[in-house]
Amino acid sequence: MKTYAAYYDNTIREHSSSGGLFSVIASEFDVVYGVTMTTDCYKAHMVRTENDITNLRGSKYLQAKLGDSYKQVKKDLQEGLRVLFTGTGCQINGLICFLGDTYDNLLCVDVLCHGVPSPKLWKKYIDSIESRNGKVTSALFRYKNNDNVDIKTKDNQLYISKDKDKYMRFFLSNLSLRPSCYKCHAKKTKLADITLGDFWGIESVAPELDDGRGVSIVIVRTDKGEDFFDRVKNKLKWKEVEYESAIKQNPVEFQSVDCPENRSMFFKDMQWISFNKLAKKYINLSIWIRIKRRIKGILKGERRKEERVSKDNYGMLFTFKKHDEKVEFK
Repeated sequence: MKTYAAYYDNTIREHSSSGGLFSVIASEFDVVYGVTMTTDCYKAHMVRTENDITNLRGSKYLQAKLGDSYKQVKKDLQEGLRVLFTGTGCQINGLICFLGDTYDNLLCVDVLCHGVPSPKLWKKYIDSIESRNGKVTSALFRYKNNDNVDIKTKDNQLYISKDKDKYMRFFLSNLSLRPSCYKCHAKKTKLADITLGDFWGIESVAPELDDGRGVSIVIVRTDKGEDFFDRVKNKLKWKEVEYESAIKQNPVEFQSVDCPENRSMFFKDMQWISFNKLAKKYINLSIWIRIKRRIKGILKGERRKEERVSKDNYGMLFTFKKHDEKVEFK
């Protein structure tokens, strides 16, 4: 197993969650499977594409429906197509078990997974956003914001930084995750060829790659994965690093998150309390933000904002239907 810090030095990286590695990998395949939002933005689902992967870029922090994607993958493989399947570790493991055989024309790439939030909470969140702003036509979970504005509106858009976004706070507090995520079997049995994720701690492990625009951790787990990564290295800025150093600030690589004591009560309340009332009861944004900013200031020595773009400047970006725009739902 080998571990790398890497990024794709291209404008595509600005529209990716971290270093833009997914786009480089996907370009080598006939068929790509990945997660996208439904047109109404109420759900996420696994889709198959042979061309445009735009909607597959970026993280989606909610459970995605697999549909018949496993059957489609098997059909594509049997027809000799080169297939890339991307998803969470449990989705990858499920696919491998379903296929029951190995295929040289299949590459499986999973992500470092914190856990999967409840689709019901996401729907309540979208309803609360739409009640104040109109119909959501696009939702980006990891929009990279290069200024330091927490909340802004322009061009029928709304940006909310991760520090102030209530849905993200539920996610990061572990309250909204599925029961299986607290004892994730995929942390113990890893069947993916390559794992991708944010390289937290890049500034101390490979500072020469840390330009603030996003760097990916790349964990190559199989010989197939190593052969493939060797073929695409020339398109990337990369450095091989020690595995222990790379995952030091990303423990979800090997352990599940803890289950909060009040999770059961939270899910009971979620059945009948509005999203905003849930947030008021279970999270205190103002205190959390003050504490985090204080800690960041101490650790980073209050580094001037204009020196570089911080990789921490990201959040939710919503786009809304214009008054004269017609939206078709699928």
